[in-house]
Amino acid sequence: MSVASPLPLLIVVVLAGLWVVWLWRQPRRQAHRRERLQAAPFPEAWERILRRRVPLTRSMPPDLLAQLKRHIQVFVAEKAFIGCEGQPITDEVRITVAAQACLLLLNRPTDYYPRLRQILVYPRAFWVPRTQPDEHGLVHADDELRAGESWDEGQVILAWDEARDGARIPDDAFNVVLHEFAHQLDAENGLSNGAPDLGSPQRHVRWAEVMRAAFAELQGQVARGEETVLDPYGASEPVEFFAVATEAFFERAQDLKQVQPALYTELARFYRVDPAGW
Repeated sequence: MSVASPLPLLIVVVLAGLWVVWLWRQPRRQAHRRERLQAAPFPEAWERILRRRVPLTRSMPPDLLAQLKRHIQVFVAEKAFIGCEGQPITDEVRITVAAQACLLLLNRPTDYYPRLRQILVYPRAFWVPRTQPDEHGLVHADDELRAGESWDEGQVILAWDEARDGARIPDDAFNVVLHEFAHQLDAENGLSNGAPDLGSPQRHVRWAEVMRAAFAELQGQVARGEETVLDPYGASEPVEFFAVATEAFFERAQDLKQVQPALYTELARFYRVDPAGW
């Protein structure tokens, strides 16, 4: 009677052990790599792009601006930018987008949008195929023109002209980069529902109360044809309301704080910054 050699089993055990060690060391390696990126001097060319293309950064407190630059260095190193329909990917594109995306990460523990692998950039608004059922259950196919999209599968898609202009005009509450990256934050807890990861059940209860009331108020204003601080698109559904509220929080902070103080306070608790004071 032959006896099976223990060698194959030993190899499996060793390989499994090496895999466990590799998994254990990966977060530490990533942390060290990010520390090195953040310790490097912020390139002067990037500094010029930041001041020219993202004027909101000119009024930021110095400590937050320094933090933003460190985040940009990590973001640009870790996320792939892909040009579509002939759109060139330059430092101007990378820094303009990264600066706006990283505004949402200030003062908060962050893993830099861990689900996000790549940013697809089109020169201008792009057509997206859509299917929509009608009241009879029939499904209709159509194309929709979009300036941006956020996918749970690890992609953000942007129109460069909209991303550029959204940064150039820092006080109109229309910013496609802030909008789509707010969707990325919303999806980090595994469910896109207008409530990002808040850390505790108590926070979720308060968030739901404030957001529900602010959402209903916006819907009423839109129905009555009133002028609003928030983009009326936010009245369409809670997921879009959070993204639209994020745009207004960073770009019309004082106005939002005045007309929706509870909403502003809740967003300030989440984002841990107070742009009304910048």
